[in-house]
Amino acid sequence: MNDYTGEQIEVLKGLEAVRKRPGMYIGNTAERGLHQLVYEAVDNAVDEALAGYARRIAVILYKDGSVSVEDDGRGIPVDMIAEEKLPAVEVVMTILHAGAKFGKGGYKVSGGLHGVGISVVNALSEWMVTRVHRDGWEYEIQFERGQTSQKLKKLRRAEGAGTYQWFKPDPQVFETLEFSWKILENRLRELAFLNRGLAITLRDERPEEGPREKAYMYEGGIVSFVEWLNENKDSLTPVISTNGERDDVVIECAFQWQDGYNEVVYSYANNINTIEGGMHLTGFRTAVSGKVNEYGRKRGMLKEADANLSTDDCMEGLTAIVSVKLQEPQFEGQTKTKLGNAKIRPIVYALVSERLDFFMEENPKFARAIVDKCMQAQRAREAAKKARDLTRRKNVLEGSGLPGKLVDCKMQDPALSELFLVEGDSAGGTAKGGRDPNTQAILPLRGKILNVEKARLDKMLSNEEIRTMITALGTGFGEEFNADKLRYHKIIIMTDADVDGSHIRTLLLTFFYRQMKQLVERGYVYIAQPPLYGVKKGKKQWWAFNEAELNGIFDGADAKEFTIQQFKGLGEMDAEQLADTTMDPQSRRLKQVTLEEASEEAERMFTTLMGDKVEPRKLFIQEHARTVRNLDL
Repeated sequence: MNDYTGEQIEVLKGLEAVRKRPGMYIGNTAERGLHQLVYEAVDNAVDEALAGYARRIAVILYKDGSVSVEDDGRGIPVDMIAEEKLPAVEVVMTILHAGAKFGKGGYKVSGGLHGVGISVVNALSEWMVTRVHRDGWEYEIQFERGQTSQKLKKLRRAEGAGTYQWFKPDPQVFETLEFSWKILENRLRELAFLNRGLAITLRDERPEEGPREKAYMYEGGIVSFVEWLNENKDSLTPVISTNGERDDVVIECAFQWQDGYNEVVYSYANNINTIEGGMHLTGFRTAVSGKVNEYGRKRGMLKEADANLSTDDCMEGLTAIVSVKLQEPQFEGQTKTKLGNAKIRPIVYALVSERLDFFMEENPKFARAIVDKCMQAQRAREAAKKARDLTRRKNVLEGSGLPGKLVDCKMQDPALSELFLVEGDSAGGTAKGGRDPNTQAILPLRGKILNVEKARLDKMLSNEEIRTMITALGTGFGEEFNADKLRYHKIIIMTDADVDGSHIRTLLLTFFYRQMKQLVERGYVYIAQPPLYGVKKGKKQWWAFNEAELNGIFDGADAKEFTIQQFKGLGEMDAEQLADTTMDPQSRRLKQVTLEEASEEAERMFTTLMGDKVEPRKLFIQEHARTVRNLDL
């Protein structure tokens, strides 16, 4: 412990701005920002694990809305910092940019981007208690809204070492104070996968039926991560993994080809999900493409006259985790989650090339299966290109380039334009009568579109409904996809409130998630919420979206006094009713489709519900059958 003292704590002052502009530090003051508080405390604990000191982290959600994060690391230093005339723990907790992550030797690798973490948590909490076990003693210091309310005191003799952070988010700052078990579970599971052998527990004491608790610990690390992602898929190869340390960079890669058509790759730098990729991902993709092409040519599977397999061909059906840990990561890109350290690319490239070369030479059966699959992907890509060109030529011949069944809006500004994807021609006709022609476009879809989870690009483009939708959206498709060319910034799925309507909605969501994921990530995809009931009494009209709202309209009165109309389909409403309840921005309800924190969970869910394997889907239905509501019988 002698190498971790107050001397390693470096100070860059200023904390008042955090309460004034919390969004600058935690993203926002809604659900995302609330959970960021927990992540900041957990990241500090994980950094202790990365430094080789912590093995266990415990997160507990309490009934009063507070949360605690505890680790068995070294414990925050408690000795005095002469320059500040304060104990190191108080400096860390109350001064922005104070910590051991700025190069003084406290941490070799850190997940924290700016060293603002725990002081920001303190500033945005109604109260916070920090307890430290160090040098045989337990210490405690308390805070209120970032200010020290009880100075550091030595409580009692204690064995071991570690830090305990207990805080309650400030209701003066946050719009919501309700922690989501699911959101926290996804992030903690991800961290357990990325840090092999680290045990993380999540306990929730809020449920009335009693506490629930879950533990995450994976000795297999990212190999277990790939196995978990591919659990409900048919795999072509075993999991191929490699790890190594070069030039003070620790690299871990695990990957496996499966017989599906989707590339599922997650990249991380110091446990931060680099959703925009970066140098480590470039190195990985280049290595995979290079070695597959090299093997195919060496074994005569690719002839001299054949074109090289593209990187996308080689990545089809590949599930991979690429994780690097390095000093001073440089993040760039729109969301600051693209790794820019140039030296990482050749290191990852060399390590993955070496491992894949060895695997393919030692396992010719698997190697041939990989090359075969990539060659099939190449043929499908070429067929898709022909289908795309044919569609493009057809549009030119037809004149406007827009599908004939699209009823477009007058507005040219995408930010003010909406596209309703409507189930069936009948409902489409009603929607046309109820729309605002200036801002709302209607595209009726006949029947159920293709399940893209089970189809390649060429098959998708031969499906008329999918082609029509792609043309209407204006983004292009596949290699030519460009989200900036989207013609409508609200894509609203409007289907009947029955089983068929739910299935059509799920097929459309699968299409957007798999083929136009950026549209979901940017928040452009919505689900319309038509009412289940129309209620009239005299000249008064109410709409009820569920049974509880229907009973609320009666408010103890006899239901026989009211005229009740139940809507099972959009076509049962007239144009005025549909406009009032489902289309008018002033009165409608829309559900935005988001991918906030659970992209890995979403990946597994789409595979379970829409993939080839029946058994996982059957188990899912059995497990959730009792929670189904409004099932159309």
